[in-house]
Amino acid sequence: MAKTPAQRMKKHGNKAVVPQHHLPPVLNPTTTRTPQKAGSNANLILIAGVVASLFLFWYLHLLTLNQLSQLSGGLAMPDSLVGGFDAAYIGQLRDAMDSDARGQLNYVHKTAGVLFPLIFGFTWLLLIGTNVARKVLRWILWAVPLLFVVVRLWGNAVIDGVMSSETLDAGQVALASGLTVAGWVLLVLSLLAGGAAVFLNSAGARSRKPVQPPAE
Repeated sequence: MAKTPAQRMKKHGNKAVVPQHHLPPVLNPTTTRTPQKAGSNANLILIAGVVASLFLFWYLHLLTLNQLSQLSGGLAMPDSLVGGFDAAYIGQLRDAMDSDARGQLNYVHKTAGVLFPLIFGFTWLLLIGTNVARKVLRWILWAVPLLFVVVRLWGNAVIDGVMSSETLDAGQVALASGLTVAGWVLLVLSLLAGGAAVFLNSAGARSRKPVQPPAE
């Protein structure tokens, strides 16, 4: 029967050979998550989100909605009117577009019109979250892209309702116009909020950088 380490020490004294027990090595040391690795992953997601947002903005506003104006006698789609529109303009647009053209506008709103605000909003939430440490300030800046997403999606639904309704409702037209203007304003404010988050992060990093003493 094998002796225990205590029995070996009692019999042989300091000459006793006590077997050493070692913990098993880590199977995959690369799974250790460091702050640098987490920041690198966040940066990759940010870059992908910014690229996707730029592409969807170009596809939605500069390509698709401009092409739809060819089906309306050159009249711009409501989404493209930064300054809003009135009931008279929507009346002209409804008369110029047949049911197929209106269906195409509705399809654009359900595809690129949904993807652009959602991807842009998620990207800007991540951008602000990774650059702003103060919780209150982070939530204040987050509120802008969140409002943008809600307003843009709501505006798309109201515009589709105005374009497809049998009778033109001036109140719904005013609501659609207000949401369109608010969406453009919130888009600009979201860009400014993202820029402010990056600026605050870089300014904080410079203030935390230790000052090197002058060489004697």
